[in-house]
Amino acid sequence: MDKQILIIILGSAIVTYLPRMLPLVALSRTELPKPFLRWLSYIPAAVLAALLAPEILMPNDKLVFTGNPYLIAAIPSVIIALITRSMGLTILIGMVTMVLVQRLM
Repeated sequence: MDKQILIIILGSAIVTYLPRMLPLVALSRTELPKPFLRWLSYIPAAVLAALLAPEILMPNDKLVFTGNPYLIAAIPSVIIALITRSMGLTILIGMVTMVLVQRLM
């Protein structure tokens, strides 16, 4: 292997690893305030919503509310998720709904 490629790979690994490791090491011995921990708990849901919303609401890069199969399948999935808090059931309902919507449209 070329020495330059090895240096690039190692440099990329370090640059990727350090931003993840440093906060963990720095904050591992401190107790974070409760409001900050509560705020952190919302991050996964916010990231998931930011990733899914454009895909559900804007198929083909256009905002579509009527006749949108992704939105139609998402509605029962969200309802099941809120009621049961079960990821497996939510995924199952979403998949079944999407299959039904695709067959009916």
